[in-house]
Amino acid sequence: MITINNMGLQLSGQKLYENVNLKFTPGNCYGVIGANGAGKSTFLKLLEGKIAPSNGEVHVDKNERISSLSQDHYGFEEQTVMQTVIQGYKHLADVMEEKDALYAKADFTDADGIKAANLESEFAEMDGWNAESDASQLLQSLEIPEELHNQFMSELTEGQKVKVLLARALFGEPDILLLDEPTNGLDVYTIDWLENFLADYPKITIIVSHDRHFLNQTCTMMCDVDFGEIKMYVGNYDFWLQSSQLAAKMKSDSNAKKAEKVKELQEFIARFSANASKSKQATSRKKQLDKITLDDIKPSSRKYPFIKFEQERELGNDLLRVDKVSKTIDGVKVLDNVTFTLRPGEKTAIVSRNDVITSTLMQILAGTMTPDEGEITWGQTVKVSSVPKDFAAEFNNNDIRIIDWLRQYAPKGSDDDAFLRQFLGRMLFSGDDVNKQVKVLSGGEKVRCMLSKMMLEKGNTLLLDDPTNHLDLESITSLNEGLEGFPGAIIFTSHDHEFIQTIANHIIEVSNTGIIDRADTTYDEFINHPDVQKKLADLYE
Repeated sequence: MITINNMGLQLSGQKLYENVNLKFTPGNCYGVIGANGAGKSTFLKLLEGKIAPSNGEVHVDKNERISSLSQDHYGFEEQTVMQTVIQGYKHLADVMEEKDALYAKADFTDADGIKAANLESEFAEMDGWNAESDASQLLQSLEIPEELHNQFMSELTEGQKVKVLLARALFGEPDILLLDEPTNGLDVYTIDWLENFLADYPKITIIVSHDRHFLNQTCTMMCDVDFGEIKMYVGNYDFWLQSSQLAAKMKSDSNAKKAEKVKELQEFIARFSANASKSKQATSRKKQLDKITLDDIKPSSRKYPFIKFEQERELGNDLLRVDKVSKTIDGVKVLDNVTFTLRPGEKTAIVSRNDVITSTLMQILAGTMTPDEGEITWGQTVKVSSVPKDFAAEFNNNDIRIIDWLRQYAPKGSDDDAFLRQFLGRMLFSGDDVNKQVKVLSGGEKVRCMLSKMMLEKGNTLLLDDPTNHLDLESITSLNEGLEGFPGAIIFTSHDHEFIQTIANHIIEVSNTGIIDRADTTYDEFINHPDVQKKLADLYE
């Protein structure tokens, strides 16, 4: 159990939060949410003991083991995959190393024998004899095959390293599991496996994530970092979001009687409980939901950017034809004879187990990369506007101000300061923010700039390669709604389940063996297809 009493933290003279009082108990999965810069990742570091609070205390029960997901994908290059995973349980790994060193001594003494016996006893208590087999099984569940288990981490691909580090965090069933953006870099099958793993996890799990579907599937409680406080709420992300919006509505309706507001809250809770019947976590919390009072929920201080895409002209009869496209990168053929046709009105998600495949295809569609073979044919009426995954080239002039950067893309008549300031203000660049140089912008701020550029261009076909990567939940929600309402064509990649499900009506999966093209199919329908379910079932075995 974790208990936080009157905890506060100041960093660089800035008060991040104060008077935090929380308790985390086994069997619950807690989602930590808040605007960018609110201190979500910092909160995980406090829990892990990597930083100390300015006042108050963070108390973890004695002998409880904390494990966290490493963000350093290159921090274990000289270790084998197996070593990397087992060392996630540091005490077990230390005992193994000390025990092996004793047995390797040429002058093994009686004292060494006594020490070895004690280490063997401790090793057995930690189930050390099954450590390698357990680690191997975990790695295989994450699709890291046995032949890679004794390879060095430096020999793995980026995607494989992400999975090994996840296995390292999960290994040995830690008492407290801290996961900062655990779905980053994972494919749909691995994310689904992780959702199922955490749903049955009996210990404490605390997650920071921008993936709304993942939070809804795994979390039983939400910790909202807002107003310099951290408040805990029963339910998953959707319940927190809807109750917060309801609280804001009630607050603004000053003429409504409190009894009427209470009735509205009760009706809302009843609807949520009924709609959450598919989630065993939410259903198990129904009694707690029923106890919620009007004073238990607060409106959020979050700000949402205004994102609305318009098209300068409608599409004609043709959109896109991809014909026998192949591409080799660094000696590896990532696209092999890829052929498909997209039509006006389709909003297409391109998915793959390998991000290199999807990004390569998106770059070829955007015209920033040339295929080795094959052709890309766009319809005559198509006007493409795009957001690439790597947008560094768009900000080469580091000293330019945001307002001047956007001015380059504004059509004639929309390039004056007053219009651009108003436009940027709706994208949360208010006041003097518009004069900031682009070199000081965060990843999320640069994506909001790219989306602003896209809105001004008014293309009828939008290309977006993993656009939610750097965005906070509020910006993701706004982008999601903006794309849902766009009348033109959309071609995009994403790892965000809800983003794909609510936007796409056409799924194209690009695998090493070819194309799986499912038109008029939602993402959930795609996931529930027997072929996909068989792949998922194979992972769980």
